Amino acid sequence: MEMTLLSFLLIKHFICDFMLQRRYQYENKGKYGHPGGLLHAGIHVVGTAIVLCWFIDPILALKLALLDGVVHYHIDFAKSNVNRKMELQIQHNQYWALLGFDQLLHQLTYIGIICAITNGWIAS
Repeated sequence: MEMTLLSFLLIKHFICDFMLQRRYQYENKGKYGHPGGLLHAGIHVVGTAIVLCWFIDPILALKLALLDGVVHYHIDFAKSNVNRKMELQIQHNQYWALLGFDQLLHQLTYIGIICAITNGWIAS
């Protein structure tokens, strides 16, 4: 079950982070509380909730999806601000390292969610 769930969460992440994200979202993720960043995190909440509902109780799925959204929002906020402060552009190696680190943190979040489910760390 864990690997199947992880696979679905990673597919959801690709869809929400790369296919559904628009300029309004990624240009404003570095402004705390901006609707663009909140919208992006909200899309992840919906996607995570949909995936989790196939595997666990819907109330628990919603709790974990909200947690994912909060974590996702703050990872993106931090990445956007580091990117801006370092004035990184697509041609800089550090740009790609930061993007990779951002994606790693999101993937580790999914592993944490799966651990919370399998170990009963969060109640419905």
